[in-house]
Amino acid sequence: MGINPNMAEIASLLGETSRATMLASMMDGRFHTASELAYMAAIKPQTASFHLAKLVEGKLVKVEKQGRHRYFQLADEEIAHLLESFLAISPPPEVRSLKQSSQMKLLQGARTCYDHLAGKLGVQLTDSLINAGYLKLEEKQFLITSEGAQFFTDFGLDLDDLKRKRRSFSHACLDWSERRYHLAGALGQGMLTHFLSLGWVTRVPSIRAIKVTEKGRAGFKEVFQLDV
Repeated sequence: MGINPNMAEIASLLGETSRATMLASMMDGRFHTASELAYMAAIKPQTASFHLAKLVEGKLVKVEKQGRHRYFQLADEEIAHLLESFLAISPPPEVRSLKQSSQMKLLQGARTCYDHLAGKLGVQLTDSLINAGYLKLEEKQFLITSEGAQFFTDFGLDLDDLKRKRRSFSHACLDWSERRYHLAGALGQGMLTHFLSLGWVTRVPSIRAIKVTEKGRAGFKEVFQLDV
């Protein structure tokens, strides 16, 4: 047989609207309860539990138990990368309300893609690092230049620690809204974590959008020459 028939099993898991919605909701990289995911998908909690069991069985989602509670998260960064690729080739959703329109604008502006920064801000930041000579793109991987290594260290990142993580270090992730690459991997995660600790950005509750603070606007302008 010319293809892996198990591909159909994964496609069937992604082909159900409620499951696809819950998977997209988990692209913020955080753990969620079944009730939270049910609310996001506008379905009953018992229905969400059924779908989540399928996703866990299919190894798209992992579950952790804490006492009586169960928490769900995407299985790993590779699953998030796969979902982002699907979103990049999917038609945009039909906007049916002012609330939905506002949420879409927030997500397109800045959001998390699993554990790194995506959206317009994520792409602009990546472009800034390339234009400054700190990163260069080769074969869908971002390579840090010698100037870049000094920049990231001065900015407060521990590159040696990030390189020790058992994952891709700095791959290029295709952004579904911008249709261009943004920085992913351990380096992308380290940047987002640092932005959060500096108070430059905050998470928007309920959706995986990221909001830039006034302190962040000044910081992005001073360090990356970005007007956000």
